[in-house]
Amino acid sequence: MSLADLVQDNLTSPAVLAFVLGFLAIRVHGNLRLPEQIATVLSTYLLLAIGIKGGLRLREAVLADMWAPILATLALGVITPLITFVVARRFLRFDHANAASLAAHFGSVSAVTFTAAETFARSAGTLEEGFLPALVAILEIPGIVIALLLASRHSASSKMKDAIHEVLTGKSILLLIGGLVIGSLGAETAVAKVEPFFIDLFPGLLCLFLLDLGSLAAERFAEVRRAGVRLIVVAVTLPVVFGSIGVVLGHVSGLSTGGAMVLGIMAASASYIAAPAAVRVALPEADLGLSLGVAIGVTFPFNLIVGIPLLSEISELLS
Repeated sequence: MSLADLVQDNLTSPAVLAFVLGFLAIRVHGNLRLPEQIATVLSTYLLLAIGIKGGLRLREAVLADMWAPILATLALGVITPLITFVVARRFLRFDHANAASLAAHFGSVSAVTFTAAETFARSAGTLEEGFLPALVAILEIPGIVIALLLASRHSASSKMKDAIHEVLTGKSILLLIGGLVIGSLGAETAVAKVEPFFIDLFPGLLCLFLLDLGSLAAERFAEVRRAGVRLIVVAVTLPVVFGSIGVVLGHVSGLSTGGAMVLGIMAASASYIAAPAAVRVALPEADLGLSLGVAIGVTFPFNLIVGIPLLSEISELLS
């Protein structure tokens, strides 16, 4: 299948179309934003469901197959924030606080982007692994910690310990790890009763969440556009670079074609849940709206529409 075919298939998926609808609604001065309470419930559901689905598949996973992908994930968690910090300082001319904020966002991972990539790979029949949600939980932490450490030597704030605690005990980590435990250790008969809710309903509720996220991305994009073209260039270049590195490391660590692509998109994604929470605590002097705007207004839609099929093609070529 050609790259054009992959892009077309991805663009016509209900999840992507829901995101585009939400984005366009804001551009024509409409409003499809969900109430904040509903959006919070949906994000909680998605994170817990991702963990439970991963836990169910962990039952069949062989530990020997996981150690190399885990090492590759940890390597990505170190590489991505370091490169982002250097780019932000030297190319974007950001101060240390804003460079670290951007590094934290790009060093962490977007669970929703992961879900879209995993769904794409499974529908294409190229994904064999079931333990990838565990890698999402692993990648969530190191990039943020490294970014905060980079800023600690120049920051006036003394709240680094509080920020790291925020990362380790934050909502996304607790829900992902908690879901993995529930799915892997729960009694099979009992877990089977909740599978229709967490497995069968997942695609539909994901569409609702992406509808709201599309509207939010359109709102954030206006802020990023005011920051200049250079920032937008970085926001679409880093995902391609990080994603390509992730795909290569995925193949080196023994992942399937689809598994390597998903690891690549994890590296290419930018956090908009865990990273903002940590940056808000540790770097109050940073312009959080700028980093969050880039993550959700540029990088997220780029990965959703272009990044997934592009990295899928790269992974297929490496195979």
